[in-house]
Amino acid sequence: SPHQKHYPGLREVQNGQGSPPVPVITQTNSRDKWSKKMDFLLSVIGFAVDLGNVWRFPYICYQNGGGAFLIPYIVMAIFGGVPLFYMELALGQFHRTGAISIWKHICPIFKGIGYAICVIALYVSFYYNTIIAWALFYFYSSFASVLPWTNCDNAWNTENCTNYFLKDNVTWNNYSRSPAEEFYTRNVLEIHKSDGLHNVGGVRWQLMLCLFLIFTIVYFSLWKGVKTSGKVVWVTATLPYVVLFILLIRGATLPGAWKGVVFYLKPKWEKLFETSVWVDAAAQIFFSLGPGFGVLLALSSYNPFTNNCYRDAIVTSLVNCLTSFMSGFVIFTVLGYMAEKRNVNVEDVARDKGPSLLFITYPEAIANMTGSTFFAIIFFVMMITLGLDSTFGGLEAIITAVMDEYPGYLANRRELFVLGLVVVCFLGSLSTLTNGGAYVVKLLEEFGVGSSIIAVGFLEAIAVSWFYGITRFSNDIKSMLGYSPGLFWKVCWVAISPAFLAYIIVSSLLKPPPLQLFDYKYPDWSITVGYVIGASSFMWIPIYMVYKLVWTPGSLKQRTIMPEIHADSLNMSPVP
Repeated sequence: SPHQKHYPGLREVQNGQGSPPVPVITQTNSRDKWSKKMDFLLSVIGFAVDLGNVWRFPYICYQNGGGAFLIPYIVMAIFGGVPLFYMELALGQFHRTGAISIWKHICPIFKGIGYAICVIALYVSFYYNTIIAWALFYFYSSFASVLPWTNCDNAWNTENCTNYFLKDNVTWNNYSRSPAEEFYTRNVLEIHKSDGLHNVGGVRWQLMLCLFLIFTIVYFSLWKGVKTSGKVVWVTATLPYVVLFILLIRGATLPGAWKGVVFYLKPKWEKLFETSVWVDAAAQIFFSLGPGFGVLLALSSYNPFTNNCYRDAIVTSLVNCLTSFMSGFVIFTVLGYMAEKRNVNVEDVARDKGPSLLFITYPEAIANMTGSTFFAIIFFVMMITLGLDSTFGGLEAIITAVMDEYPGYLANRRELFVLGLVVVCFLGSLSTLTNGGAYVVKLLEEFGVGSSIIAVGFLEAIAVSWFYGITRFSNDIKSMLGYSPGLFWKVCWVAISPAFLAYIIVSSLLKPPPLQLFDYKYPDWSITVGYVIGASSFMWIPIYMVYKLVWTPGSLKQRTIMPEIHADSLNMSPVP
């Protein structure tokens, strides 16, 4: 191309249809780049390893057959999770652009996927940072010689508060509430002041202050781009491993710890014949690795063109899965200890899942260990850092996508744009800071992400494999790495991974789980609202398809499948 000596980032690639070469921007001097390879790896690991690794995997593992669950989990990782993870890293690195603009290169009619991803990431920011704010509230409360969730002598406690630690012959019944549970529900959340979603109550100013501090940290980590966030993750992505290791050593020395480990890993082979176990394994690996969220596209777009994204995908996937597995030991040694203290079965202690496990069960165990203040402080530091990494990734996905789509307006205004985004996220989170905010968090988690992000991942896999073409995509990888992906990866991308996602979607829609938090059952109207929230992100895909077909000139093939030529962004005419 005569333009290549002026624009070294412009490469010509064959479109695989015998047509003239299509110029694709693969490298630009103006684009940010990671300062070090480890900055990128830690950012990806930090995004993939989040709070869900600490609570969701251990819970789902014991619920679905203990050690036997590892078989469907590994199978789903190999044939579904890792191939999709690798696909996103390769796409982002080759096209060097965010989740919206990338569809101009791949398949223009699917550009709505990019907008859907941004809306979903926004919904995640509305509730996920509130969970980090809860952890910050606990962190502040941990600086006390006696942790406030140790006893029943506080203003927020009720007559049902039952402290069975350090006491003998305490009767535990269905109405009993531990000091840790009442601290969480009545002091942190003040959920008793809300009647449900129809009356969530006022905003908790203490939580609003915590959230303001969280978003301040997020802003100053992201405002300058990957050069600042890449430095922050050296702390936020590595510190959780130090804490996990300390908690694992401490947990293993507790009386009754072995009961928890046995309960966690004891294989129940009959569970392998239940469809729900395979669905749970597929959903867990998908949400754990995080393809489809646009984060991997964004982070890898700042890589050098020849970076080995294949090795990155394998290493970071392995780290993520092993972290989940190790977290199970950290959690279940403590649950075994609590079962011993309560004199009940591990199953009765472990019935709580989700944030309850992190904010009630584990803090309760910590409160009754020697050196409780120290262990409480490092535990909540771990939770805050785990959460911050995922927030960095989610917001970077939006920032990169929008700035790449509208470079003329935003190229030199990143700080202002990030500030505006953080303010929007903060305002959107206010409903989750109310007395009934936990109900809103649960609703957004179930419907704001849920099936929508899986459907987005499914369409992304189909668009790349079937519309862009597996041959063309393989050639892209070959131009970066020097060799084509093997037959296994191609088969996974074309057939197995899309089938894996379709399987999760159909199963979740056919048998949606009942929605409940504590003793509150969500009313039917709230489920309808939830579906509207889910549809509000996904609807941009068909809307953009209709727009593309109706308003764009040219033949049907040009309007839908053929990649667009981006000469306009370079202020020049397309290469003939």
